[in-house]
Amino acid sequence: MAKVKSKYVCQNCGYETAGYLGKCPECQSWGSFVEEVSAPQVKAEVETLIDSYPPMRLDEIEMNSEIRMSTNISEFDRVLGGGIVQGSLVLIAGDPGIGKSTILLQTSGELCRSGKKILYVSAEESASQIKLRAERLGVKSDSLYIYPQTNLELVKKHIEDMKPDLVIVDSIQAVYTSMIQSSAGSVSQIRECCNILMHIAKSQNISIIVIGHVTKEGNIAGPKVLEHMVDTVIQFEGDKTKNYRILRSIKNRFGNTSEVGIFEMGEKGLSEVINPSEVFLKEYNQTQTPGSTIIVTNEGTRPLLVEIQALVGTTPYPAPRRIANGVDTGRVLQILAVLEKRIGLNLSKQDVYVNVIGGIDVTEPAADLGIALAIVTCVRDVVFDSSTAIIGEIGLSGEIRAVNNIEKRINEAQKLGFKRIIIPASNEIQEDIKGIEIVRVKRILEAITRGVNYGN
Repeated sequence: MAKVKSKYVCQNCGYETAGYLGKCPECQSWGSFVEEVSAPQVKAEVETLIDSYPPMRLDEIEMNSEIRMSTNISEFDRVLGGGIVQGSLVLIAGDPGIGKSTILLQTSGELCRSGKKILYVSAEESASQIKLRAERLGVKSDSLYIYPQTNLELVKKHIEDMKPDLVIVDSIQAVYTSMIQSSAGSVSQIRECCNILMHIAKSQNISIIVIGHVTKEGNIAGPKVLEHMVDTVIQFEGDKTKNYRILRSIKNRFGNTSEVGIFEMGEKGLSEVINPSEVFLKEYNQTQTPGSTIIVTNEGTRPLLVEIQALVGTTPYPAPRRIANGVDTGRVLQILAVLEKRIGLNLSKQDVYVNVIGGIDVTEPAADLGIALAIVTCVRDVVFDSSTAIIGEIGLSGEIRAVNNIEKRINEAQKLGFKRIIIPASNEIQEDIKGIEIVRVKRILEAITRGVNYGN
């Protein structure tokens, strides 16, 4: 009889050890080790294996004309790179209650209208609970099958019998395989279940979407290898207290990464926001005050116009506060240091708050100039020109550096009615853009002088 082996696995990062440790040497977390018992694996003889797919030359490989399935939800298709690729394994992660199950149930309804067969494996809810949500969302179809099951072997059997076009597993942390003796949700179970689903997707050419939980830090729960195994990783972002949700592609073997889709949560589920810039700016002209500017950020292949607000005030405390929502706090501190060193703006005794309106996170440095001008206009108590948009990265010496996709950004600002735009002087524009004045600046002081004067 084969000896059963036991090991201790960190449930935070997947680090393995023969004995129990109080602190994980890999991720430094305490009390995260759990004993896991794995059943012995039976090795197959190489002579008995059947090679169904021998090596082929690249020019011999034939592609199916219907390699992608459109979800009929344009924002979801954008994030996926044009639709769901046949035989792909997609991971969607997000906070509890953000709308992961909602968008996948809506997607199932849209695909069923196109004649596709969907198997929805619910490991966390009963069939009647799924039916209740489907009625609220208006999803009705005779080709959508709901299967409340946690045993992956039974799920695999039904997949082989039904041959569905798409399988949805909700969620990967709730299913288990009897090949692993540990409980569902453990590192070993998640890794093995994902490996089984990957083999099903590739061998049977069936698209599979799995839902993943996130930790309290916002990272995808489970081993990091989970993200390496799947073809696409999509993060569902947004504040549950607000209506807007953002789908962000952080890994995609079949499309652009960092692509985003914007949705609005309502009583009947998620609805697409076709022009998010208009949504983010609809209150800008009504509530324009000192410390408010418009930047043109780039999310994937889409330029977005968002409002940056800054508030600067004297603090009664010895240490001034620096708080940023929607932008990196370290980036704001760097901009404040440049403003103090290059233009003499002393903020050492003042609190500084920076906020991005709409709940979107701006990660690219092209927002630097907009943040700086918002801070300066608040300090000087002047209103920035509402018809001017801003693009530019700030260097440590105060220079304005070039950004990518400048033509797309300018065209987006022009479409939304902006009359002028401030851009880095080093950016070269290949096409002739009419209907908007382009103001080129080289240094931060020049941008402040020319930009703030527009508002006077």
